[in-house]
Amino acid sequence: MSDRLRPRDLAILAAESPTTPMHNATVEIFDPGTSGFDHDRLVELIADRIAFVPRYRQRLQTVPGRLANPAWVDDEGFDLGYHVRRSALPRPGTMDQLRELVARIASRPLDRTRPLWEVYFVEGLAEGRIALLTKSHQILVDGRETVDIGQVLLDTSPDRSTLGHDDDWRPRRTAGPVAAALNAVTDTLEKPSTLWSTTRANAESVARQAAAATGRVAEVASALAGRGPVHSTPVHRKLSQQRRFVTVRTELTDYRRIREVHGGTVNDVILATLAGGLRGWLMTRAESMGGMRTIKAIVPMSVIDDELEATSLGTQITGHLVNLPVGEQSPVVRLHQVSYDLKAHRDNGRAVSARRLSGIAGFAPTTFHALGSRLAAAELRGGFQVSITNVPGPQFPLYADGARMLESYPVHPLLPDHPLAFGVTSYDGGVFYGITADRDAVPDADVLGQCVLEALEELNDSASDSRPRAPRGRKK
Repeated sequence: MSDRLRPRDLAILAAESPTTPMHNATVEIFDPGTSGFDHDRLVELIADRIAFVPRYRQRLQTVPGRLANPAWVDDEGFDLGYHVRRSALPRPGTMDQLRELVARIASRPLDRTRPLWEVYFVEGLAEGRIALLTKSHQILVDGRETVDIGQVLLDTSPDRSTLGHDDDWRPRRTAGPVAAALNAVTDTLEKPSTLWSTTRANAESVARQAAAATGRVAEVASALAGRGPVHSTPVHRKLSQQRRFVTVRTELTDYRRIREVHGGTVNDVILATLAGGLRGWLMTRAESMGGMRTIKAIVPMSVIDDELEATSLGTQITGHLVNLPVGEQSPVVRLHQVSYDLKAHRDNGRAVSARRLSGIAGFAPTTFHALGSRLAAAELRGGFQVSITNVPGPQFPLYADGARMLESYPVHPLLPDHPLAFGVTSYDGGVFYGITADRDAVPDADVLGQCVLEALEELNDSASDSRPRAPRGRKK
């Protein structure tokens, strides 16, 4: 029996296009200190850990005539050197230069003829720091059978020790086109659900192609008639093939302080900060907000799966629609409105607390960000305008082969006609925002990053009994 793509994974793969590459990425900044961590050591580290993510040595094999869904097969020509790449910034490299590099790498689709992941070792950052950029396709990470490779590279101790296992992996021989077709027929006979899955996938593919063709015809007709894009707003635009990436670093103590004064949770404060940031950004633009009072966001959240261990990585992710009150002037009222919107999720008794989630054995935010973006892609018909994935990470240092991780920024994929996506990770006392934007639709993405900082400052001021003060953060 072949290991075939499930319908939900095939739908993600089919939704991919040059303007919407469906991969997640994370950029992490490390201080190597005296560890000697370099590109060669990274290759050794991945070689030592890759056995824990066997999918990362497999590629997709399509079946002639679409007799069945594509199958995962071992990559007989697997080349670790192809996937682990070395890059550098002109010394001393700045965060602006790093963000530009990340944006360009995030814009490029992965090669479907190879395992669907890449890792970049970026040298040349100021103060001797280095960055790791991990990039994995959404279909690669499901949280149960496969976690993100970033999950297995980080340790809680700076000790540089291998895991001491024997990796005797040898690729299984891949079947040729004729054998692949025969395997598809065999799978259909042994498992009738394979036929149903294949039939549905083929029908959905035809429907998507027809819808795409109809959309292109409508665009041409509108252009000839002198009409602009339908329903075009600052948060709903056609995408280009290029991205922008903005990072914002803040301190967790600010969010906790605001929560203590106004109530709610740290997650509520983060969402209210983003609501204020979006409001400020919209007000800086010359175009009219068009009566926009709220922006509907999908916020993936963890819930306990009763059939699994409560502390397993199989913790389910569900989508919660939140109306961000960008039309509200008061930062405190915005916070209370967001908190009320999320109250139903907290009251259902199945929500996973931030402390519990970050305490999961082997937890790394990269996997949960990947699951969150998968959910957003699956819920695209829900009518949301932006996706926001907020993951509470461990509040202690993590290390990669002795190098201490200082910062971690998620790089989320953009969905069709959605030029903005937000990822937030809290880690070791910091709260790190990664803002992915379309390069053409959001040329002022850096302004949005500054507006997020100003929104946090507003909330800080509202919780302060002393003179207004700036938040302990900065646009990175």
